[in-house]
Amino acid sequence: MSASEAILTREPSEIRALPSNVEAEAAFLGAVLIDNRILEDLQTPLKPEHFFAAVHARVFERIHTLVDRKAVVTPVTLKPYFESDEGLKELGGVAYLARLTSDGQGLLNPRELAEQIYDLALLRELISVGRNLVEGALDTSDSVAPLEQVEKAEAALYAVSEGAQTGSEAQSFASATRASLEMIEKALLSGGHISGKTTGLTSVNEKIGGLHDSDLIILAGRPGMGKTSLVTNIAFNAADRLRRDLADGIALKDSVGAGVAFFSLEMSADQLATRILAEQSGISSESLRMGRISREDFQQLSFASQRLAELPLYIDDTPALTIGSLRARARRLKRRHDIGLIIVDYLQLLQGSGRSGDNRVNEISEISRGLKTLAKELSVPVIALSQLSRAVEQRDDKRPMLSDLRESGSIEQDADMVWFVFREDYYVAAKEPKVPQGSDDAKTQEAHAAWQAEMERVFGLAELIVAKQRHGSTGKVRLRFEARITRFSDLASDDLRAAYGNDDE
Repeated sequence: MSASEAILTREPSEIRALPSNVEAEAAFLGAVLIDNRILEDLQTPLKPEHFFAAVHARVFERIHTLVDRKAVVTPVTLKPYFESDEGLKELGGVAYLARLTSDGQGLLNPRELAEQIYDLALLRELISVGRNLVEGALDTSDSVAPLEQVEKAEAALYAVSEGAQTGSEAQSFASATRASLEMIEKALLSGGHISGKTTGLTSVNEKIGGLHDSDLIILAGRPGMGKTSLVTNIAFNAADRLRRDLADGIALKDSVGAGVAFFSLEMSADQLATRILAEQSGISSESLRMGRISREDFQQLSFASQRLAELPLYIDDTPALTIGSLRARARRLKRRHDIGLIIVDYLQLLQGSGRSGDNRVNEISEISRGLKTLAKELSVPVIALSQLSRAVEQRDDKRPMLSDLRESGSIEQDADMVWFVFREDYYVAAKEPKVPQGSDDAKTQEAHAAWQAEMERVFGLAELIVAKQRHGSTGKVRLRFEARITRFSDLASDDLRAAYGNDDE
């Protein structure tokens, strides 16, 4: 009896019920055992869970482990690992491994066999999703939320389309270690600073190591601090880096740039585009809106717009989105454009599912959990802007703290990183002493001179306070902020020394 016949005889009911080709699995494994280099040339992202026969899944996983160790894998080298395998004993024991290589037919078309194994696994997953969908749709109890079922079904279908196994609840530590080593290698090749997506700001990248996949980053600040300006800068920097890397022939997986999905619930798409044009052309947003520009400015603007035409940045300015709708739209953008970064401006403008009983704290908790789930599901970083409570304004030191996050402690809990934007010049400018026209009062003039000196010291400086970071230390990063063109940038070395002064942080 052949290898495939043994399995076909043992599992007849399941074979008929689900799409599979055990003979193709056996032929493919036989080919790999004859020539290990087949795995190097494989285009299909084949994993152990894609094999229908559990024995084949275990054999493939062990082959992968040994190949990663640079070992030559043959039926002989596999033998010690399967001598006590109960599933293999039913098929004739370790002699089954030798039978896999007996005819070598798999060597004729290993790629086609791998594709068939992969495709059949996706069909089985699709059947599983369909069954769950039907069972859920037949449940008409009061506790059922149809829209939630639709969202879950779309998430499951997205997972199938991405080749993910929704039924696989855990991955081996070996595969998790491989992913970790790939991340470390990426950081090493980038110069030792970035293991995730770039922010385009060297000082920020050095502090956080880039934006990591599956992370939820909360960026908070009081009105006027420049939250939207900072995420707009990051969105442009990440998208532009990806565009340049692809033009230079760098593979998508090796780029520290990313296609960006920007969900703007507050500003329209054209307002965001104006900000980016202002930043890139060096012309103030106000001048652009008012049309107060020269012919030279317009020519500079045209050059900037041509550079931005191919930017992988996608803006969705639909107002009053629910968290469920946002997740559905993000999945579509991931599927169509392979986005690598999601930005939400801002969290409090999102709506929950409506099941929170008009309790705003519960609704915000649902939204923050939904954003964290989205980051993990799509394996991309998500940056969500958030408001701060007015408690900041009541303190002498206006620098925000984690307790200032508005409406829900779950925002801090769900976030992998929490950033605060703080600009001291915003508050110093508001304290300008009034000097009556023509006044020569010495005290008044002295107070105004002291204010002016303080304003000169802090003007154009900003702080990005990293108040929480799962991957590293907290602290703050000094940045330059050009309010005229709403651009954040790294401080020059002289400015950096002046900004830090005697500060030990």
